[in-house]
Amino acid sequence: MATLNKKTVDDFNAAGRRVLVRCDFNVPLKNGEITDDTRIVAALPTINKLISEGAKVILCSHLGKVKNGPNEGESLAPVAKRLSEKLGKEVKFISDYHVTGEAATEAVAAMKPGDVILLQNTRFRGKEETKPEAAGEGFAKELADLADDYVCDAFGSAHRAHASVAVVTKYIRAKGGTCAVGYLMQKEIKFLGNAVENPVRPFVAILGGAKVADKLNVISNLLEKCDTLIIGGGMAYTFIKAQGGEIGTSLVDDTKLDYCKEMLEKAKKLGKTILLPVDTVVTASFPDPIDDPTIKTEVVETMKIPADRMGMDIGPKTIEMYANAVKNAKTVVWNGPMGVFENPVLAAGTKAVAAALAETDATTIIGGGDSAAAVNQLGYADKMTHISTGGGASLEFLEGKALPGVVSADDKD
Repeated sequence: MATLNKKTVDDFNAAGRRVLVRCDFNVPLKNGEITDDTRIVAALPTINKLISEGAKVILCSHLGKVKNGPNEGESLAPVAKRLSEKLGKEVKFISDYHVTGEAATEAVAAMKPGDVILLQNTRFRGKEETKPEAAGEGFAKELADLADDYVCDAFGSAHRAHASVAVVTKYIRAKGGTCAVGYLMQKEIKFLGNAVENPVRPFVAILGGAKVADKLNVISNLLEKCDTLIIGGGMAYTFIKAQGGEIGTSLVDDTKLDYCKEMLEKAKKLGKTILLPVDTVVTASFPDPIDDPTIKTEVVETMKIPADRMGMDIGPKTIEMYANAVKNAKTVVWNGPMGVFENPVLAAGTKAVAAALAETDATTIIGGGDSAAAVNQLGYADKMTHISTGGGASLEFLEGKALPGVVSADDKD
């Protein structure tokens, strides 16, 4: 899997052709302003390559979780503005909520080689997320009608068989066009693929976050691949309870206790190490608001959390143990925070793991989502080998699942 046998933007000549590029411009907005443009910057190499070849570049993406129909708060207008600045040329924005309507058709017809347009939020059509068997076939065909070729560069959406991610390829192919992946997809698959299939050892995987259920298959798959598996965050307490520990009012998934026991057994059989917290920072209740800096904490043994206390972060002994485990690693994959890192008082564990990764000379891969946010916030982004742009997609990749956005690209001849 690590070698990607798929056509890339380097495998076809885009000169004068209309190329539809599915990007991941799902950026955070506050009062209509972009607060983090990492995903926009990540898309630039592919877009610049197509512009320089003289392609007519048609960009599309979703933004936010459009549940109640289109709304201006999730329009891609701010993205078009930021893209224009970054590319040093106008990116024409088609604000039509229909996405592929007359406005888009006319704008594409008027394009000259090297022009760039951005379509409105694909989810405004409401046909983007329907289940694969009925996945907005009509919408996918309309998208394909605008273009000659298609490039998927949206790793953050590559695990979803959506109209603009996977279904569109069949209509592009039907008219003799090329379906390729962009540079960002290539890079993601190279790093995540190599980490899973061909890691330089010792290979340490760090999993955090709240729920065991979200990471069931990842835990199982990584145990077969890694040498040491470190578990932190809310999911650790289900493992602690499975071992007979007292966890107070900490987050727990009682339906997964047997699963955790099985995983601890599996590690033993395979001769792998699972590290669990030995001490825990506890509070009387969940902080409200979440970033309340006045919340009172104490450190207790993880196996003996008092009945009226809740685990919120890994404690100092655990921090030391986890940092030591990372020191001699050659490959580290990290997905999920160690505690409620949004709160300054409960962020020490997540900060310490980020710092340990920044100091190691291992290949360090951050699996998107909250871990990426934590690394960016703490200022360690430039010290990591690769920060994935897709949380859900990187998790599914680490599970060993095939991603629709990758599968649907053309194979190399």
